[in-house]
Amino acid sequence: MKIGDKVRFLSETGGGVIAGFQGKDIVLVEDEDGFQIPTQRNEVVVIDTDDYNIAKNQSKDSQAKDAASESRGQGAMGRVSLGFMEDEEQEPADRPVSFRQPVEERKGGDRLSVYLAFVPIDIRQVSTTPFEAYIVNDSNYYIRYAYMSAEGTSYKLRAVGEVEPNTKVFIEEFGRSELGELERVAVQLMAYKRDKPFLLKPPVDVQLRIDGVKFYKLHTFQENDFFEEPALVYTLIENDRPMRPLVVDAKALKQEMFASKRHDAQPARRESQQQMRTDLTVVDLHAEALLDTTAGMSAADILNYQMSKFHEALKAHAHQRGHKVVFIHGKGEGVLRQSIVHELKYRYKGYSYQDASFQEYGYGATQVTIR
Repeated sequence: MKIGDKVRFLSETGGGVIAGFQGKDIVLVEDEDGFQIPTQRNEVVVIDTDDYNIAKNQSKDSQAKDAASESRGQGAMGRVSLGFMEDEEQEPADRPVSFRQPVEERKGGDRLSVYLAFVPIDIRQVSTTPFEAYIVNDSNYYIRYAYMSAEGTSYKLRAVGEVEPNTKVFIEEFGRSELGELERVAVQLMAYKRDKPFLLKPPVDVQLRIDGVKFYKLHTFQENDFFEEPALVYTLIENDRPMRPLVVDAKALKQEMFASKRHDAQPARRESQQQMRTDLTVVDLHAEALLDTTAGMSAADILNYQMSKFHEALKAHAHQRGHKVVFIHGKGEGVLRQSIVHELKYRYKGYSYQDASFQEYGYGATQVTIR
């Protein structure tokens, strides 16, 4: 069996198209209404017709014969779909192959946005209810995913499969006893389109820390665009920007290591300078310096928090003319620095600003003088 095969159920009327797999024994059968039904692999059989309404009271001998035929003839069936014949008694080679309805794409969907979501089954019993986990694909690409949890220094594969464009897929249900297994999870993503050219997207490798305490708090689960129920949604990639890529730029890592060494080598000197200079305040706006954890926070949430600390620092020294405030924002992609400069130009027009001393703070710091 493979994704796209038409199947019918052996023990009941109906069937659909295989949309994915969960482990070795579960197939996801998508019916005519778009619902994906997890079904045991041995409870479905591949067919070559759109008529899924075969009487479910057929004899067990007939069911066994169908299953055996399907098991023996998978290779032949694969060849039939490509137009080859097993023997002269089969249908003509020019019969239509299985049809896949074109995917409807939306404007702006060519930027990857994928999320990991946790939904309580009964939000009214948040202290005892089990949870469902989903991969949400908010883009025009097909997404191949692998979902894993850490076990010491190794990882355990929890689910693997495919999510169609602009949809979501159920990956597992778990109880509170399993929260300890989800303390660290990793998700790997690969994006592509079918039957049309597309821009190549780099593979995504994201690691998250899941705070189990949050699952006991009702306010953790928020209204969102993907579920009718409140959910805890973690961003894996948004607008083509992975939240926590595991692949580190060696050059950037080397610079960061040297910056850390400079910072660690002169803590006493910097502290003494600040004590001696009462006209200078240093504010480190790095997220790791302001927050214990950024789990569950989007890039916009982090930026808003950093800017709130920027405003607090200037407000605290607003009446100290000539006082200097150094904001350490890092080099990075410059988003935080651009936000700071924008505020200085339009909200604090009377203040002057310049790049701070490289010898003192390295690249990525701005000095503001109160006027």
